Amino acid sequence: MKKVAIIGSTGSIGTQAVSICLEKGIPVTALATGNNISMLAKQAKILSVKKVCIYNTELKADLEALLSGTNIEVLSGEEGLLSVAADGEHDILLNSVVGMVGLKPTLAAIEAGKDIALANKETLVAGGKLVMTAAEEKGVKILPVDSEHSAIFQCLEGRKKEDVNKIILTASGGPFFGKTFEELENVTVENALNHPNWSMGNKITIDSATLMNKGLEVIEAAWLFNMDVSKIDIVVHRESIVHSMIELSDHAVIAELGVPDMRIPIQLALTYPDRENCSVKPLSFSDYPSLTFYKPDRESFPCLDICINAMKKGGLYPALVNGANEEAVASFLSGKCKFTDIPKLITAAAESLNVNIPYTLDNIYYITEEAKRFVRENL
Repeated sequence: MKKVAIIGSTGSIGTQAVSICLEKGIPVTALATGNNISMLAKQAKILSVKKVCIYNTELKADLEALLSGTNIEVLSGEEGLLSVAADGEHDILLNSVVGMVGLKPTLAAIEAGKDIALANKETLVAGGKLVMTAAEEKGVKILPVDSEHSAIFQCLEGRKKEDVNKIILTASGGPFFGKTFEELENVTVENALNHPNWSMGNKITIDSATLMNKGLEVIEAAWLFNMDVSKIDIVVHRESIVHSMIELSDHAVIAELGVPDMRIPIQLALTYPDRENCSVKPLSFSDYPSLTFYKPDRESFPCLDICINAMKKGGLYPALVNGANEEAVASFLSGKCKFTDIPKLITAAAESLNVNIPYTLDNIYYITEEAKRFVRENL
Protein backbone atom coordinates (compact mmCIF):
# COMPACT_ATOMS: atom_id res chain seq x y z
CA MET A 1 0.00 0.00 0.00
CA LYS A 2 1.28 3.46 -0.91
CA LYS A 3 2.42 5.74 1.91
CA VAL A 4 1.01 9.27 1.86
CA ALA A 5 2.08 12.72 3.06
CA ILE A 6 -0.62 15.39 3.27
CA ILE A 7 -0.06 19.13 3.15
CA GLY A 8 -3.11 21.22 3.88
CA SER A 9 -4.34 18.45 6.17
CA THR A 10 -6.75 20.58 8.22
CA GLY A 11 -8.65 22.05 5.26
CA SER A 12 -11.72 20.63 3.54
CA ILE A 13 -9.84 18.24 1.21
CA GLY A 14 -7.21 17.42 3.82
CA THR A 15 -9.65 16.42 6.54
CA GLN A 16 -11.56 14.20 4.14
CA ALA A 17 -8.28 12.63 3.02
CA VAL A 18 -7.32 11.94 6.64
CA SER A 19 -10.69 10.27 7.17
CA ILE A 20 -10.20 8.10 4.07
CA CYS A 21 -6.68 7.10 5.15
CA LEU A 22 -7.98 6.05 8.57
CA GLU A 23 -10.87 4.14 7.04
CA LYS A 24 -8.73 2.35 4.45
CA GLY A 25 -5.64 1.86 6.60
CA ILE A 26 -3.52 3.95 4.24
CA PRO A 27 -0.28 4.82 6.08
CA VAL A 28 0.39 8.56 6.47
CA THR A 29 3.97 9.57 7.21
CA ALA A 30 3.72 13.37 7.49
CA LEU A 31 1.23 16.24 7.75
CA ALA A 32 1.38 20.00 7.29
CA THR A 33 -0.98 22.92 7.66
CA GLY A 34 -0.94 26.68 8.01
CA ASN A 35 -2.31 27.64 11.42
CA ASN A 36 -4.62 25.04 12.94
CA ILE A 37 -2.27 23.45 15.47
CA SER A 38 -4.98 21.78 17.55
CA MET A 39 -6.40 19.80 14.64
CA LEU A 40 -2.92 19.10 13.25
CA ALA A 41 -1.79 17.66 16.58
CA LYS A 42 -4.91 15.52 16.83
CA GLN A 43 -4.44 14.20 13.28
CA ALA A 44 -0.75 13.51 13.90
CA LYS A 45 -1.48 11.43 17.01
CA ILE A 46 -4.32 9.45 15.43
CA LEU A 47 -2.28 8.68 12.32
CA SER A 48 1.03 8.13 14.17
CA VAL A 49 2.93 10.25 11.66
CA LYS A 50 6.68 10.79 11.85
CA LYS A 51 6.74 14.53 11.17
CA VAL A 52 4.47 17.55 11.03
CA CYS A 53 4.90 21.10 9.83
CA ILE A 54 3.10 24.26 10.88
CA TYR A 55 3.65 26.89 8.20
CA ASN A 56 3.15 29.75 10.67
CA THR A 57 6.54 29.68 12.44
CA GLU A 58 5.18 31.59 15.43
CA LEU A 59 3.04 28.57 16.34
CA LYS A 60 5.85 26.00 16.36
CA ALA A 61 6.42 26.09 20.13
CA ASP A 62 2.70 25.68 20.80
CA LEU A 63 2.55 22.70 18.46
CA GLU A 64 5.58 21.13 20.15
CA ALA A 65 3.79 21.48 23.48
CA LEU A 66 0.71 19.74 22.10
CA LEU A 67 2.88 16.88 20.82
CA SER A 68 5.12 16.56 23.86
CA GLY A 69 5.64 12.96 24.88
CA THR A 70 5.47 11.74 21.28
CA ASN A 71 8.31 11.04 18.88
CA ILE A 72 6.80 13.26 16.18
CA GLU A 73 9.27 15.69 14.61
CA VAL A 74 7.91 19.24 14.49
CA LEU A 75 8.93 21.52 11.61
CA SER A 76 7.79 24.98 10.56
CA GLY A 77 7.83 27.53 7.76
CA GLU A 78 8.61 26.97 4.09
CA GLU A 79 11.65 24.83 4.87
CA GLY A 80 9.52 22.51 6.96
CA LEU A 81 6.83 22.35 4.30
CA LEU A 82 9.37 21.36 1.66
CA SER A 83 10.74 18.69 3.99
CA VAL A 84 7.28 17.18 4.47
CA ALA A 85 6.75 17.26 0.71
CA ALA A 86 10.01 15.68 -0.35
CA ASP A 87 12.13 14.18 2.41
CA GLY A 88 9.88 11.52 3.91
CA GLU A 89 9.20 7.85 3.26
CA HIS A 90 5.96 8.54 1.43
CA ASP A 91 5.24 7.49 -2.13
CA ILE A 92 2.64 10.15 -2.91
CA LEU A 93 2.08 13.73 -1.75
CA LEU A 94 -1.47 15.00 -1.40
CA ASN A 95 -1.18 18.74 -1.98
CA SER A 96 -4.37 20.38 -0.72
CA VAL A 97 -3.03 23.71 0.48
CA VAL A 98 -4.68 26.90 -0.79
CA GLY A 99 -2.72 29.46 -2.77
CA MET A 100 0.73 29.88 -4.27
CA VAL A 101 2.34 28.31 -1.23
CA GLY A 102 1.54 24.98 -2.90
CA LEU A 103 3.80 25.40 -5.94
CA LYS A 104 7.25 24.90 -4.39
CA PRO A 105 6.28 21.78 -2.41
CA THR A 106 4.90 20.23 -5.59
CA LEU A 107 8.15 20.88 -7.45
CA ALA A 108 10.19 19.63 -4.48
CA ALA A 109 8.17 16.41 -4.29
CA ILE A 110 8.50 15.83 -8.02
CA GLU A 111 12.26 16.36 -7.82
CA ALA A 112 12.33 13.71 -5.08
CA GLY A 113 10.41 11.29 -7.32
CA LYS A 114 7.12 11.43 -5.41
CA ASP A 115 3.79 11.07 -7.20
CA ILE A 116 1.39 13.98 -6.66
CA ALA A 117 -2.30 13.85 -5.75
CA LEU A 118 -3.07 17.42 -6.74
CA ALA A 119 -5.80 19.56 -5.19
CA ASN A 120 -3.85 22.83 -5.26
CA LYS A 121 -4.95 24.83 -8.31
CA GLU A 122 -2.12 27.34 -8.26
CA THR A 123 0.44 24.61 -8.90
CA LEU A 124 -0.73 24.23 -12.50
CA VAL A 125 -2.40 27.59 -13.07
CA ALA A 126 0.75 29.56 -12.26
CA GLY A 127 3.47 26.97 -12.78
CA GLY A 128 1.98 24.46 -15.21
CA LYS A 129 4.88 24.39 -17.64
CA LEU A 130 7.48 23.95 -14.89
CA VAL A 131 5.45 21.27 -13.11
CA MET A 132 4.51 19.15 -16.12
CA THR A 133 8.02 19.34 -17.59
CA ALA A 134 9.54 18.24 -14.27
CA ALA A 135 6.98 15.46 -13.84
CA GLU A 136 7.75 14.09 -17.30
CA GLU A 137 11.49 14.20 -16.69
CA LYS A 138 11.16 12.39 -13.35
CA GLY A 139 8.52 9.92 -14.50
CA VAL A 140 6.16 11.18 -11.79
CA LYS A 141 2.37 10.82 -11.94
CA ILE A 142 0.14 13.86 -11.40
CA LEU A 143 -3.19 12.47 -10.18
CA PRO A 144 -5.97 15.07 -10.13
CA VAL A 145 -8.16 15.42 -7.05
CA ASP A 146 -10.62 18.02 -8.37
CA SER A 147 -13.83 16.20 -9.25
CA GLU A 148 -13.82 17.59 -12.82
CA HIS A 149 -10.22 16.70 -13.60
CA SER A 150 -10.57 13.32 -11.93
CA ALA A 151 -13.55 12.70 -14.21
CA ILE A 152 -11.56 13.64 -17.32
CA PHE A 153 -8.63 11.52 -16.12
CA GLN A 154 -10.97 8.53 -15.82
CA CYS A 155 -12.64 9.15 -19.18
CA LEU A 156 -9.28 9.40 -20.95
CA GLU A 157 -7.80 6.20 -19.53
CA GLY A 158 -6.64 3.87 -22.26
CA ARG A 159 -7.46 6.32 -25.07
CA LYS A 160 -5.17 7.83 -27.67
CA LYS A 161 -4.96 11.63 -27.62
CA GLU A 162 -5.73 11.84 -31.33
CA ASP A 163 -9.08 10.13 -30.68
CA VAL A 164 -10.24 12.96 -28.40
CA ASN A 165 -12.03 15.89 -30.04
CA LYS A 166 -12.51 17.92 -26.88
CA ILE A 167 -12.85 18.01 -23.13
CA ILE A 168 -16.14 19.19 -21.66
CA LEU A 169 -15.86 20.56 -18.12
CA THR A 170 -19.09 20.81 -16.16
CA ALA A 171 -19.80 23.75 -13.85
CA SER A 172 -22.47 23.93 -11.18
CA GLY A 173 -23.09 27.59 -11.98
CA GLY A 174 -22.71 28.44 -8.30
CA PRO A 175 -25.28 30.28 -6.16
CA PHE A 176 -25.92 33.05 -8.69
CA PHE A 177 -26.90 31.07 -11.76
CA GLY A 178 -29.32 33.07 -13.92
CA LYS A 179 -28.48 36.46 -12.45
CA THR A 180 -27.29 39.40 -14.55
CA PHE A 181 -24.08 41.28 -13.82
CA GLU A 182 -26.16 44.20 -12.53
CA GLU A 183 -28.05 41.93 -10.15
CA LEU A 184 -24.75 40.76 -8.71
CA GLU A 185 -23.69 44.28 -7.77
CA ASN A 186 -24.77 44.09 -4.13
CA VAL A 187 -24.64 40.40 -3.27
CA THR A 188 -23.23 39.65 0.17
CA VAL A 189 -20.42 37.37 1.26
CA GLU A 190 -23.04 35.14 2.88
CA ASN A 191 -24.91 34.90 -0.43
CA ALA A 192 -21.73 34.02 -2.31
CA LEU A 193 -20.72 31.32 0.18
CA ASN A 194 -24.08 29.55 -0.13
CA HIS A 195 -23.05 26.98 -2.74
CA PRO A 196 -25.96 24.75 -3.85
CA ASN A 197 -24.08 21.45 -4.12
CA TRP A 198 -20.58 21.42 -2.64
CA SER A 199 -19.09 22.08 0.80
CA MET A 200 -15.74 23.76 0.18
CA GLY A 201 -13.39 26.34 1.66
CA ASN A 202 -14.29 30.03 1.42
CA LYS A 203 -11.86 30.97 -1.35
CA ILE A 204 -12.85 28.19 -3.74
CA THR A 205 -16.54 28.79 -2.99
CA ILE A 206 -16.23 32.45 -4.02
CA ASP A 207 -14.32 31.34 -7.13
CA SER A 208 -17.22 29.02 -7.93
CA ALA A 209 -19.66 31.91 -7.55
CA THR A 210 -17.70 34.09 -10.01
CA LEU A 211 -16.96 31.12 -12.34
CA MET A 212 -13.27 31.95 -11.82
CA ASN A 213 -12.92 28.43 -10.50
CA LYS A 214 -14.04 27.02 -13.83
CA GLY A 215 -11.66 29.32 -15.69
CA LEU A 216 -8.79 28.13 -13.51
CA GLU A 217 -9.88 24.55 -14.17
CA VAL A 218 -9.64 25.17 -17.92
CA ILE A 219 -6.01 26.20 -17.42
CA GLU A 220 -5.37 23.16 -15.24
CA ALA A 221 -6.98 20.83 -17.76
CA ALA A 222 -4.89 22.27 -20.59
CA TRP A 223 -1.71 21.40 -18.67
CA LEU A 224 -2.83 18.10 -17.15
CA PHE A 225 -4.07 16.60 -20.40
CA ASN A 226 -1.84 18.47 -22.87
CA MET A 227 -4.89 19.98 -24.56
CA ASP A 228 -5.23 23.33 -26.30
CA VAL A 229 -7.78 25.59 -24.61
CA SER A 230 -9.71 25.80 -27.89
CA LYS A 231 -10.57 22.12 -27.34
CA ILE A 232 -11.91 22.63 -23.81
CA ASP A 233 -15.61 23.49 -23.49
CA ILE A 234 -17.63 24.45 -20.42
CA VAL A 235 -21.23 23.52 -19.78
CA VAL A 236 -23.29 24.52 -16.73
CA HIS A 237 -24.79 21.44 -15.11
CA ARG A 238 -26.76 22.42 -12.03
CA GLU A 239 -27.13 18.98 -10.49
CA SER A 240 -23.34 18.26 -10.32
CA ILE A 241 -23.93 14.61 -11.17
CA VAL A 242 -22.00 14.56 -14.45
CA HIS A 243 -18.56 15.60 -13.27
CA SER A 244 -17.10 16.11 -16.75
CA MET A 245 -16.97 14.52 -20.20
CA ILE A 246 -14.87 13.96 -23.28
CA GLU A 247 -16.02 13.94 -26.89
CA LEU A 248 -14.28 11.40 -29.14
CA SER A 249 -13.49 11.66 -32.84
CA ASP A 250 -16.68 9.79 -33.80
CA HIS A 251 -18.68 12.29 -31.64
CA ALA A 252 -19.41 9.73 -28.94
CA VAL A 253 -19.35 11.38 -25.52
CA ILE A 254 -17.93 9.60 -22.47
CA ALA A 255 -18.89 10.94 -19.04
CA GLU A 256 -18.10 10.17 -15.39
CA LEU A 257 -21.07 10.43 -13.06
CA GLY A 258 -21.56 10.20 -9.32
CA VAL A 259 -23.06 11.94 -6.32
CA PRO A 260 -21.39 15.30 -5.55
CA ASP A 261 -18.98 14.07 -2.88
CA MET A 262 -15.25 14.80 -2.92
CA ARG A 263 -14.38 11.57 -1.14
CA ILE A 264 -14.65 9.68 -4.44
CA PRO A 265 -11.91 11.60 -6.36
CA ILE A 266 -9.75 11.96 -3.23
CA GLN A 267 -9.80 8.22 -2.61
CA LEU A 268 -9.13 7.38 -6.25
CA ALA A 269 -6.05 9.64 -6.31
CA LEU A 270 -4.69 7.92 -3.20
CA THR A 271 -5.40 4.32 -4.26
CA TYR A 272 -4.86 4.55 -8.04
CA PRO A 273 -4.68 2.36 -10.06
CA ASP A 274 -6.76 0.32 -7.63
CA ARG A 275 -10.41 1.12 -6.99
CA GLU A 276 -11.95 0.28 -3.65
CA ASN A 277 -15.35 0.58 -2.03
CA CYS A 278 -15.99 4.18 -0.95
CA SER A 279 -18.18 5.26 1.96
CA VAL A 280 -20.30 7.43 -0.32
CA LYS A 281 -23.87 6.56 -1.18
CA PRO A 282 -24.25 5.10 -4.69
CA LEU A 283 -25.80 7.27 -7.37
CA SER A 284 -29.50 6.56 -7.77
CA PHE A 285 -30.78 7.87 -11.08
CA SER A 286 -34.32 7.88 -9.75
CA ASP A 287 -33.21 10.59 -7.30
CA TYR A 288 -32.34 12.76 -10.31
CA PRO A 289 -35.15 12.34 -12.84
CA SER A 290 -33.72 15.12 -14.99
CA LEU A 291 -30.22 16.41 -15.66
CA THR A 292 -29.91 19.89 -17.16
CA PHE A 293 -27.18 21.57 -19.19
CA TYR A 294 -26.74 25.24 -20.14
CA LYS A 295 -24.24 27.50 -21.82
CA PRO A 296 -22.29 29.60 -19.30
CA ASP A 297 -23.27 33.28 -19.10
CA ARG A 298 -19.98 34.91 -20.04
CA GLU A 299 -21.31 38.47 -19.72
CA SER A 300 -22.51 38.06 -16.14
CA PHE A 301 -19.48 35.98 -15.17
CA PRO A 302 -16.48 37.44 -17.06
CA CYS A 303 -13.88 35.63 -14.93
CA LEU A 304 -14.31 32.56 -17.13
CA ASP A 305 -13.00 34.31 -20.24
CA ILE A 306 -10.37 36.21 -18.26
CA CYS A 307 -8.73 32.85 -17.49
CA ILE A 308 -9.12 31.44 -20.98
CA ASN A 309 -7.60 34.56 -22.54
CA ALA A 310 -4.74 34.44 -20.05
CA MET A 311 -3.95 30.86 -21.07
CA LYS A 312 -4.08 31.81 -24.75
CA LYS A 313 -1.57 34.62 -24.10
CA GLY A 314 0.59 32.19 -22.14
CA GLY A 315 3.74 32.96 -20.21
CA LEU A 316 3.09 34.68 -16.90
CA TYR A 317 -0.46 35.81 -17.68
CA PRO A 318 -2.14 32.88 -15.86
CA ALA A 319 0.01 33.54 -12.77
CA LEU A 320 -0.92 37.23 -12.94
CA VAL A 321 -4.68 36.71 -13.10
CA ASN A 322 -4.48 34.02 -10.43
CA GLY A 323 -2.63 36.36 -8.07
CA ALA A 324 -5.00 39.25 -8.76
CA ASN A 325 -7.96 36.97 -8.13
CA GLU A 326 -6.54 35.73 -4.81
CA GLU A 327 -6.24 39.30 -3.54
CA ALA A 328 -9.60 40.39 -4.97
CA VAL A 329 -11.40 37.44 -3.35
CA ALA A 330 -9.70 38.14 -0.02
CA SER A 331 -10.80 41.77 -0.33
CA PHE A 332 -14.40 40.75 -1.03
CA LEU A 333 -14.44 38.33 1.89
CA SER A 334 -13.19 41.09 4.20
CA GLY A 335 -15.73 43.62 2.89
CA LYS A 336 -13.24 45.85 1.07
CA CYS A 337 -14.80 45.47 -2.39
CA LYS A 338 -17.97 44.34 -4.09
CA PHE A 339 -18.51 40.95 -5.72
CA THR A 340 -18.60 42.57 -9.17
CA ASP A 341 -15.28 44.32 -8.47
CA ILE A 342 -13.46 40.98 -8.56
CA PRO A 343 -13.36 40.62 -12.39
CA LYS A 344 -12.81 44.38 -12.79
CA LEU A 345 -9.73 44.30 -10.58
CA ILE A 346 -8.31 41.22 -12.31
CA THR A 347 -8.81 42.77 -15.75
CA ALA A 348 -7.20 46.03 -14.67
CA ALA A 349 -4.17 44.17 -13.30
CA ALA A 350 -3.79 42.15 -16.51
CA GLU A 351 -3.95 45.30 -18.62
CA SER A 352 -1.59 47.34 -16.45
CA LEU A 353 1.25 45.07 -15.38
CA ASN A 354 4.27 44.14 -17.48
CA VAL A 355 4.52 40.40 -18.04
CA ASN A 356 7.16 40.54 -20.77
CA ILE A 357 9.74 38.91 -18.52
CA PRO A 358 11.14 35.38 -18.57
CA TYR A 359 8.96 32.50 -17.38
CA THR A 360 10.87 31.34 -14.30
CA LEU A 361 9.88 30.20 -10.82
CA ASP A 362 11.11 33.45 -9.31
CA ASN A 363 9.16 35.52 -11.83
CA ILE A 364 6.01 33.48 -11.24
CA TYR A 365 6.15 34.56 -7.59
CA TYR A 366 7.16 38.09 -8.57
CA ILE A 367 4.23 38.66 -10.93
CA THR A 368 1.85 37.05 -8.41
CA GLU A 369 2.91 39.55 -5.74
CA GLU A 370 2.79 42.43 -8.23
CA ALA A 371 -0.78 41.47 -9.14
CA LYS A 372 -1.77 41.32 -5.47
CA ARG A 373 -0.14 44.70 -4.82
CA PHE A 374 -1.98 46.21 -7.79
CA VAL A 375 -5.32 44.98 -6.46
CA ARG A 376 -4.64 46.35 -2.97
CA GLU A 377 -3.68 49.73 -4.35
CA ASN A 378 -6.73 49.94 -6.61
CA LEU A 379 -9.50 48.94 -4.24
